[in-house]
Amino acid sequence: MNVKNYMTSTVVTVSEDLKVLEALDIMKEHDFHRLPVIRNEKMVGLITEEIIQENSPSTATSLSIHEMNYLLTKTTVGDIMRKQVITIKAEDLLETAAALMLENNVGVLPVVENKDNVIGIITDKDLFRAFIDVMGYNNKGSRIVIDIAKDHSGILEDITTILAEDQVSINQIAVYRQNENTQVVIQMDSANTDEIKEILATEGYTVSSATFKEGK
Repeated sequence: MNVKNYMTSTVVTVSEDLKVLEALDIMKEHDFHRLPVIRNEKMVGLITEEIIQENSPSTATSLSIHEMNYLLTKTTVGDIMRKQVITIKAEDLLETAAALMLENNVGVLPVVENKDNVIGIITDKDLFRAFIDVMGYNNKGSRIVIDIAKDHSGILEDITTILAEDQVSINQIAVYRQNENTQVVIQMDSANTDEIKEILATEGYTVSSATFKEGK
């Protein structure tokens, strides 16, 4: 899947000269935590709740609440925004977005075209939602986990063939490999988890988990 499939296309942006308190009000109004900063329709930075917090006077200082508020009303988004912003394109894979967020320790990527025209935004929550969709977690049906003692080529073909011969329809399938451990996770329509476990056990496969979910 591509970034465009899960990004938010309606993007709220702000200008550099907007006061920080006004930016916070916009975030609160729209339930956002980050806002791209635009100049002449081009992105020049990013402002987030975290950045604002880092640049706000500490409650441990000798400043009064009035003085703190005064400073915040005078501080503009352009004064504290992050200018070096990691971006991504709408046609890029979701895996690329996840890798960029992880490598750069960020939770959001503005989606751009022509280098700095913002056309969307994608967050770590969007990636979580995509993962849940890909795995079919909210779908009605059975979910089985097969532990593979010794991984080898052709194993997925073998498992899917076994299930197909018994008229079991597969909706999603994923393989997890960590160190020497391999698990195959399959989401399917059938509610007969015991029957599926027996079918696979007969063919020498170990099912470590088999659950059925009604779905949303």
